[in-house]
Amino acid sequence: MKKYNFTQECANQINNYQSIDAFYTKIMKSVEPANIGFIYIEPGGVVGMHEAPVPQLFIVIQGGGWVCGEDQEKVNIKTGEGVLWQTGEAHESGSHSGLTALVIQSEQIHLA
Repeated sequence: MKKYNFTQECANQINNYQSIDAFYTKIMKSVEPANIGFIYIEPGGVVGMHEAPVPQLFIVIQGGGWVCGEDQEKVNIKTGEGVLWQTGEAHESGSHSGLTALVIQSEQIHLA
């Protein structure tokens, strides 16, 4: 058995998209074009507007914040809620109080 640490201290700062106080740590990458990771957005942090390179599932596992698309209309999101962005869909996310989200990216995401 090998133990791994996935806390924010091990995450990389997101410097793209005019992001502020946002960090990302990748959990795994499979043979197929897919990866799973955590994203940490600190209070007042933002992951700036960008297009999804593949379908992206964003699930808040702690805290709360907001997400928006190209229309800039912010939708509140909290622990246990998620959003799915399709390939090419522009989006942004942020938080006033801080949040942690699980991010799953894959060429094909099928939700029940």
